[in-house]
Amino acid sequence: MKIAAIQMVSGMDLSQNMEQAKTLVEQAAAGGAQLVLLPEYFCLMGAKDSDKLLIAEADGAGPIQDRLASFAQKNGIWLIGGTVPLKTADPHKVWNSTLVFNPQGMRIARYDKIHLFSFSAESSSHKENYNEALTISAGTQPVIVECDLLKVGLSICYDLRFPELYRFMSRLPGGMDLIVVPAAFTYTTGKAHWELLLRARAIENQCYVLAAAQGGLHANGRRTWGHSMLVDPWGEVISQAPDQGEAVLIGDIDLEKIRTVRLSLPALSHRVLC
Repeated sequence: MKIAAIQMVSGMDLSQNMEQAKTLVEQAAAGGAQLVLLPEYFCLMGAKDSDKLLIAEADGAGPIQDRLASFAQKNGIWLIGGTVPLKTADPHKVWNSTLVFNPQGMRIARYDKIHLFSFSAESSSHKENYNEALTISAGTQPVIVECDLLKVGLSICYDLRFPELYRFMSRLPGGMDLIVVPAAFTYTTGKAHWELLLRARAIENQCYVLAAAQGGLHANGRRTWGHSMLVDPWGEVISQAPDQGEAVLIGDIDLEKIRTVRLSLPALSHRVLC
């Protein structure tokens, strides 16, 4: 199966972001991708964190969800829709949710981000402060979804720092062939840890990892790391996007390579503590 990661530099205009996502998804499909991954916050990088509340949709109904379904159906692809803000019982918070659509445009899975990012750093020339828990409710349930022959483990951005999430999913029947990571890593944390974490998760779980990132300087002043990436089960980077700008990253999943790696180094069967 050919798979693709979409890299974006989303702004503060929902309509423009959706049109850009549509164009990039179409490019991926035209390049032969059968599964396409959008980045976290693809639909909006607001002026402030609370802006996502203004576009939040009820689960299963809304223009963002409808557009994602149409992208999948019109292009005949599996679409993993980055993240979409879904309403919670708390009017001041949303779920940050990854939605998966099949080639017929039907939604088949939803994953709510479990680990919520916070980071604070200050220097003489630069200050950063993030706290997702102020506007996002944390999910609780890991999710694996079957996309044709692929078993895909869903995760979002900051989840990448928590190997126990992936270890849990790898122990479920059939394990995982692919981990997806829609992300909006900051430039600071991405420069330090992005590639290292992606390769580690691939090696630990002996599967492919596909990461779709935000990459560049956004209209709200935030700078994200980019470097959308596909990593194989041996931890080798197959392809990588630049740090800035939109990109469509296409690569192949080889199920035989997963089998070969797991046979030659049966680390998953050697697990003791979890």
